[in-house]
Amino acid sequence: MARTHEKVRDLPESKAGGYTPVTAARGVEQAFKFLEGRWKLVILFHLFGGKMLRFSDLQRAIPAISQKMLIQQLRQMESDGIVRRVVHHQVPPKVEYGLTDWGQALCPALDALLKWAEER
Repeated sequence: MARTHEKVRDLPESKAGGYTPVTAARGVEQAFKFLEGRWKLVILFHLFGGKMLRFSDLQRAIPAISQKMLIQQLRQMESDGIVRRVVHHQVPPKVEYGLTDWGQALCPALDALLKWAEER
């Protein structure tokens, strides 16, 4: 939204912990955009704890997911900075997936969500 005058300014960003209902809702919506997709949370739980798994290991761990869908979900999480892809240049090629530090930081939040769901 463009300002019409120099004296008119955008609203200041909320300070950490000083969320309003509107800014909190926006923040949560943005966070869920990173995790939307049927399989992303399942993939994350398999990679928590600093594990590095090969593509084939992830496929075996999640038998209901198609190869195409697993590739798409991993690529999206890689572009979002949640998952890192490590290519080992050898024959045959070896590719492993693990969580970035930012992705690993999701663990406590998802653990709290899991405990919340168990209380029901």
